[in-house]
Amino acid sequence: MRRAGAALLCVMTLAGCGYNEMVAMRERIEAAWAQVENQLQRRNDLIPNLIEVTKGYAAHERDIFERVANARARLIAGGSRDDKIGAASELSGALGRLLAVAERYPDLKANQQFARLSDELAGTENRVAVERMRYNDAVRTYNEYIKSFPHMLYAESLGFKPEKYFEAPEEAHKVPKVDFGSRPGEPAAQP
Repeated sequence: MRRAGAALLCVMTLAGCGYNEMVAMRERIEAAWAQVENQLQRRNDLIPNLIEVTKGYAAHERDIFERVANARARLIAGGSRDDKIGAASELSGALGRLLAVAERYPDLKANQQFARLSDELAGTENRVAVERMRYNDAVRTYNEYIKSFPHMLYAESLGFKPEKYFEAPEEAHKVPKVDFGSRPGEPAAQP
């Protein structure tokens, strides 16, 4: 009985030494995530205007508009942080396809409103990338801490579980297919 009490006292002493640090790290993750969400909201606010301008030039690209709208709706509906990370990644891929469509329409690229909106979106995407990096750095530091000795002995029992990274979407790992042979409105030639 004495050994159990001594072991409990030892664990409690160790827990007290790292508990405040784990709380501080988790708070840094929450603050970093809030900044990610701020930039995702900024991007969400730009998207409807960009789509409206693009629709006038590329009305037949309906699939891309639907993907952007659906991904945006998923992000707004949100839910858990994991759900938002997935929706944000899906939206990034859909936006990439939307901007690739613009490359096929010289008149659209020359449109001042489209140019301004796409510049704002590019700036926002850069901000999202920076905040995502900061979030991932905070997650890495926290995850390393709670998985290292002696914190690994008691972190989970105190409610400190590993956090998920904000990873690149699957589309980012694929090489984009570019076909300069088709014209707007025509399907791309199949090899």
